Amino acid sequence: MAEFVRIYEENPNPKEIERVVAILKKGGLIIYPTDTVYGLGCDITNLKALERVARIKGVKLEKANFSFICHDLSNLSDYVKQIDTSTFKILKRALPGPYTFILPGSKSLPNPFKKKKTVGIRVPNNNIATEIVKRLGNPIISTSIRDEDEVLEYTTDPELILEKWEDLVDLVIDGGYGDNEPSTVIDLSEDDPIIVREGKGSLEIF
Repeated sequence: MAEFVRIYEENPNPKEIERVVAILKKGGLIIYPTDTVYGLGCDITNLKALERVARIKGVKLEKANFSFICHDLSNLSDYVKQIDTSTFKILKRALPGPYTFILPGSKSLPNPFKKKKTVGIRVPNNNIATEIVKRLGNPIISTSIRDEDEVLEYTTDPELILEKWEDLVDLVIDGGYGDNEPSTVIDLSEDDPIIVREGKGSLEIF
């Protein structure tokens, strides 16, 4: 049975953030708000937790396309190969924001992702998500929680999310109603930016 905790985005309570971080450090799974849809995540360094997420999503961990949620661009070099100035300028302009950037993965990626040539990086414009990552000290992985409902692809009400996920995860954060539009995905691993998926966020900055 998952814990359910209310955290306010404008001013996240440090005690509640610590509670979330403690669960992540123990290998727990959380559902948390971003600046787009609610995400399912865990500590990127915890293999058992990563395997649990992959099982829930019905994918092999090595082949899973999870995004890495970072609190800013400072630890980007831990996961991404050296990027050129123009790529860095795009990232600086767009982040934090509702974008997922596909970048060339470095050799220091966590073990399950070692063979990946690219990695998806997110710095959401949401204080709850970024505070969790900051306190944890490393990224969490993120995968959006889709809905079987064909009209509403993403559940936006935290109480409905809890109802559906309480037996699968350890904690659900109520950060208010979520969005039902996913992030825009942009591939920056080649010479020119490629729009992989158009979601929330303006494309004009590219």
